[in-house]
Amino acid sequence: MHVQPQLSLDALSAATIRGLAIDGIQAANSGHPGMPLGMADVAHVLWSRFLKFDASSPDWADRDRFILSAGHGSMLQYALLHLYGYPLTLDDLRQFRQLGSQTPGHPERGHTAGIETTTGPLGQGFANGVGMAIAEARLREEYGADLCDHHTYVIAGDGCLMEGITAEAASLAGHLGLGRLIVLYDDNHISIDGPTEITFTEDVAARFAAYGWQVAKIDGHDMTAVDDALRAAVADTGRPSLIQCRTTIGFGSPKMAGTSKVHGTPLGADEVAATKLAIGLDPKASFAVAPAVYEHLQARNGEREAARKAWDARMLGTRGQAFAARVYPDFSNIAQHVQWPSQLPGAQLSTRKGGEQVIQALARAIPGLVGGSADLGHSAFTDIAGGGSFQKDSYLGRNIHFGVREHAMAAICNGLACHTGHVPYCSTFLVFHDYMRPAVRLAALMGLQVVFVYTHDSFFVGEDGPTHQPVETLQALRLIPNLVLLRPCDLAETCAAWQIAVQRTSGPTSLSLTRQNLPEIERPAEFDVPAAVAKGAYVLREAGSALRVVLLATGSEVALALAARDVLEAEGIGVRVVSMPSCELFDAQPAEYRASVLPATAPKLSIEAGLRRGWERYVGQDGDAIGLDHFGASGPDKVLARHFGFTTEHVVERARKLLAR
Repeated sequence: MHVQPQLSLDALSAATIRGLAIDGIQAANSGHPGMPLGMADVAHVLWSRFLKFDASSPDWADRDRFILSAGHGSMLQYALLHLYGYPLTLDDLRQFRQLGSQTPGHPERGHTAGIETTTGPLGQGFANGVGMAIAEARLREEYGADLCDHHTYVIAGDGCLMEGITAEAASLAGHLGLGRLIVLYDDNHISIDGPTEITFTEDVAARFAAYGWQVAKIDGHDMTAVDDALRAAVADTGRPSLIQCRTTIGFGSPKMAGTSKVHGTPLGADEVAATKLAIGLDPKASFAVAPAVYEHLQARNGEREAARKAWDARMLGTRGQAFAARVYPDFSNIAQHVQWPSQLPGAQLSTRKGGEQVIQALARAIPGLVGGSADLGHSAFTDIAGGGSFQKDSYLGRNIHFGVREHAMAAICNGLACHTGHVPYCSTFLVFHDYMRPAVRLAALMGLQVVFVYTHDSFFVGEDGPTHQPVETLQALRLIPNLVLLRPCDLAETCAAWQIAVQRTSGPTSLSLTRQNLPEIERPAEFDVPAAVAKGAYVLREAGSALRVVLLATGSEVALALAARDVLEAEGIGVRVVSMPSCELFDAQPAEYRASVLPATAPKLSIEAGLRRGWERYVGQDGDAIGLDHFGASGPDKVLARHFGFTTEHVVERARKLLAR
């Protein structure tokens, strides 16, 4: 291997990181070489001198969290993981961006050891970092620094800093004084369309200082400056830190450095060779690592493993076992430890108020349940009574006040879930899910246990009008893979929905709750509501005579279906009412069960205060659907119900027409 003799071990290590990154991208003929070339010096100093980890135990609970928010630069992280001894081989690097490889195009949590969160959509990783810092702060306050004492480091770029989600998250982080959150900003002055000066000329340092952050500006290629800035950031425990690293995108590339082209275009074989020569590597060698680099970067691995084992020993104590129960929870039998609220049949209560009762019951049984709303605590009713507020001077608080920051709120909850130790939930009106959707999608992609609580879930919001009436949002949520949506019809189903949410560890759950009161449904005393809801749909009321028609409803429309059934049954028409709180859970049931609930022999009429589109999957070509294929209107909820046909009379009329057909 050709190595220029003047390179120090640190310089050679940074050059090796660069070489592996551009080799992987060139082998794939796809990727983003600019950021790895530009940030290799910063990343090397961070990983070699500051980051706390144990490559032999990637999921060690007290490790520092490292997030590559600028996830397009994934080869930087893959090179680091390989060089420090994580289970990622040179062959894995050679398979960059190939189907089934351990090195996908953007970092994916759960796919590659050492990846904390799935990044790519810019700004998401930054906001996840805020959630991880909140998680660390709460756990350290509760269990002590001997069990929880780590930092969250984020590498973010200009794109991350431009995204609105970053502004939301950074503002909250500064307010909360999250001093163990340190962001390394790759300030290379280049975006895909050209120099950042065409769109991004604000004073970023002044903006973050105004947020309450400690800010430093450094030369990102000066390792001593990087070291000094990181030491100052670690020492400033009262403020999050932004280290603005002035770098050259594509550093070392003779023809492409400093240009927008190097952001997302492989260098090409000739430019790869020229770049290696420029940074002191053998231009003819590919995926080459000098033994001295492995030795240098892994020299402290024994020390790192020993630190982790010492922590393991501390975990054997009573407090350590309690901490372990928090970060490695088992909720399979949680239902037995919760005093579930209940009410008599016919009692009137909105499911948002019912949800409030359930949250109090769960909070007593699950110490790690934390959450809040986007400035809607008095409307969504998701505060934990007596739980205190998570604030700068009170990190034990269980109620997180996210402010009017829906997008960051969802991504911060994702970070809380990635960190482990908490069951996070967040809430807002259903119509504002659109502000949260990118983060909700990533929660589903990562399989995170996050509960998204949505209230005011239909046109029954009333006078607020069409801007606040989410006619299309239920179906939009149902389109997200691995997201379970539950729309309960009363307190009993709301309890069951929350039980599913806290037991579901393979993905997020959304709850759709009403603003208006609903009657508690009468069921036989022995009826197992949680088991029924867990199947997604169930027969709530069987036909009193030969089955003629099935009324299928969700949430607030279940009571309407029951009222229509009473009228039709009085006319001698056998009507089955099916409650379907979750389409996703129902779709996962065996075909025999689904056919037993929705038999092909009877016509079906669905009723939901949202789009009719999608219900043809359940009612079939011969069925019918009552819904809204248009926006709502401003007016009292009962007036709107009549106007839109959500009345007993209209449901009965449509059922008769369906039978006549």
